[in-house]
Amino acid sequence: MSIDIRNVNKRFGNFVALNDVNLSVQTGELVALLGPSGCGKTTLLRIIAGLEPADSGSILFHGEDTTERHVRERQVGFVFQHYALFRHMTVFENVAFGLRVKPRKERPNENAIRQKVHKLLELVQLDWLADRYPSQLSGGQRQRIALARALAVEPRLLLLDEPFGALDAKVRKDLRRWLRRLHDEIHVTSVFVTHDQEEALEVADRIVVLNKGHIEQVGSPDEVYSAPASPFVYSFLGNVNLFHGRVAEGWADLGGVRVDAADTQAPDGAHAIAYVRPHDIELSREELEQALEGNVIEVRLLGGLVRLVLTHGAEEVEVELSREAYLREAVQPGERVFFRPRQARVFLAQDEAGADYTI
Repeated sequence: MSIDIRNVNKRFGNFVALNDVNLSVQTGELVALLGPSGCGKTTLLRIIAGLEPADSGSILFHGEDTTERHVRERQVGFVFQHYALFRHMTVFENVAFGLRVKPRKERPNENAIRQKVHKLLELVQLDWLADRYPSQLSGGQRQRIALARALAVEPRLLLLDEPFGALDAKVRKDLRRWLRRLHDEIHVTSVFVTHDQEEALEVADRIVVLNKGHIEQVGSPDEVYSAPASPFVYSFLGNVNLFHGRVAEGWADLGGVRVDAADTQAPDGAHAIAYVRPHDIELSREELEQALEGNVIEVRLLGGLVRLVLTHGAEEVEVELSREAYLREAVQPGERVFFRPRQARVFLAQDEAGADYTI
């Protein structure tokens, strides 16, 4: 089922939760709503579900306007952060609940319910826990049961609100990979809310980055990470270094490195900021052309990755190298090094217009 969100606005008193939001979700997509706390992502999810009315705008499911349709009529499945399982019911009864409370004309018979529940428990790989109670399950198992219960009613749309937010890091990583594989198998249109950038990048087909009630960018994980549309997206998705400079004759002078800023159409003297990912920095003991100078103050070995922290003037710069690249230089704290960005994006500080450049 496709979703079209058109000109949706929502206020809570003087607080603007959503400001003229427009978004389309294609049938079978897994879309992440990503952003910091208070950006409007959960409010948007609740409006899609029918749990919260929009002040204005419309929600269309497969071309049909559902703006005024009650939540029970939208055929939406929910998975929340805190499981919401019935403690007094077994795993089997929790999953069967949605089927048993259907209107009599739509309710399957007991044999059909039993078969469907076991099939769903097999799908989430927990059929062996059918007779257990929620208190006897781990957090990750409870969340998979919550997902099975949501799928039991055959929703046209699955909505997940911070589904792994209450779990520890290892379980979160395992479950999001499992969710991606499950979605590839069942292909139900799904929208999930998260503030975890890594989670969105790993799981989603497309990411919707929200900030202060409006959409900053919509794109594939690679698009939003590699070609951010704004300084906010660049800063929110992964670590970034900022280098300040001034525009002169179409170039941004960063104090030793000149980069093409012609696309910004900025006047001379405009304040330019270059955004550079830590892994997009080349580092050497030997002096490089078009390079900046720094001093190593910290080296952190992180498995196959090595993260260095340099001082450059009053600023700190983070550099990420593969272990192999680091061993070729093997710089230590206290050493002087030269570095330059391989790829970055420059924005103007005042109006946030930007241009890509590669050196």
